[in-house]
Amino acid sequence: QVQLVESGGGLVQPGGSLRLSCAASGVTISTYVMYWYRQAPGKERELVATINPGGSTDYASSVKGRFTISRDNTKNMVYLQMNSLKLEDTAVYYCKAVRFGVSFWGQGTQVTVSS
Repeated sequence: QVQLVESGGGLVQPGGSLRLSCAASGVTISTYVMYWYRQAPGKERELVATINPGGSTDYASSVKGRFTISRDNTKNMVYLQMNSLKLEDTAVYYCKAVRFGVSFWGQGTQVTVSS
C-alpha cells in the first residue's frame, strides 16, 4: 500500500520559515516525479514545486526564490523549504508522486502564516 505522509506544517509569522517533509512508503520514489501542491480556503489546488528523478526543479512564480524543493532518495523523502513566508502562503500543502500516469497523494499538512 502506497502512502505519502506530509509533516512540518504549523503556524508561523510573516517572514518566517518552515520545512515540510513528505515520507513515502510502499513505493520507491527515486523514479517518480514529485510535486508539492497547495490549496487555500475557497481556492483551487495549485502546483507549487516540482522535482524530477534527475533532480531538476521548477516552481510557481509566486514562490520562486523563496521555496526550495529537494529529495533524498536514500530516505524516500521529499522536502519543501519555505522561507520569507507571506500571508498568502497559508494553505494545506500536499505531496504528490507520479510515474507513468499513476498518481499518489498525501493527506496534506496545514501551513498558516499569521501575525
